[in-house]
Amino acid sequence: MTHPPVCNYEGSDYQQSFWEQGGREYEDRAEAIALKRLLPKSGRLLLELGAGAGRNTPRYAGFERIVVLDYSTTQLAQAQQRLGRSEKYVYVAADVYRLPFRDGLFDSATMIRVLHHMADAPRALAQVRNILQPGAVFILEFANKLNLKAILRYLLGRQAWNPFTPEPVEFVELNFDFHPGAVRDWLRGLGFTIEKTLTVSHFRLGMLKRIVPAGWLAALDGLFQPTGAFMQLTPSVFMKAKVEGALQTMDIPPNILHWFKCPDCGGTDLREKADRLLCASCHAQWGIRDGIYDFREKMN
Repeated sequence: MTHPPVCNYEGSDYQQSFWEQGGREYEDRAEAIALKRLLPKSGRLLLELGAGAGRNTPRYAGFERIVVLDYSTTQLAQAQQRLGRSEKYVYVAADVYRLPFRDGLFDSATMIRVLHHMADAPRALAQVRNILQPGAVFILEFANKLNLKAILRYLLGRQAWNPFTPEPVEFVELNFDFHPGAVRDWLRGLGFTIEKTLTVSHFRLGMLKRIVPAGWLAALDGLFQPTGAFMQLTPSVFMKAKVEGALQTMDIPPNILHWFKCPDCGGTDLREKADRLLCASCHAQWGIRDGIYDFREKMN
């Protein structure tokens, strides 16, 4: 099977240039409102997929343990600086298409501003489903193809692609917009029940953001977010999906090695050897560098 391309933020100052200096305070605050509405107040073990520099991680404080996952070790190093090194956080560099975790390990997962980089979104979502236990909650955000601006541009003949059709559109290399109906179908096909849909970033207009304080815009956005239950016309959509079945209270394995599986062979007997993990089944070796478990490429 051909491996999909991966969007790599290695060496990027994305947190600073996009979020802190890029005029995105409104979007950040609006997303915080959506997450507060959707995420369980507490839990045992949460997987944050595409965590970047840990922008959202403090918002998951009700969970006992959090796995902070990103493909970029640069981003994870920035997350470490923001969050610190403690037992609460486990930092993992990995490919979403090859998640290095045992099946059914997590009781919650989030994927915020990540799916739009997935060239094979159903394959990525299937990986997430595998590592969630019955009754687990999955909070997914995606870039919406069916947004009002795209509809108007299409109807006015200023845009070639059709926002009403279900297939994704790649508007920039490895940047995709998705139709809400398609995302719903993918999730349901994997055994998720969609419990809630919120529309976010209703006022993502440069002029508005320049003249209206970010806090006011975000509060107004929060009032409109529940309209996602019956229509999705905003550039960003959040969904709360739940794995079928009843959630059972499970102890988190005290040894972190018992959380992992080998991305190559699926073996669950991984042994720590100095600066690496060794798979007893296929003998693949995976690095441990500066407190980050690195499952992207095998070590020589």
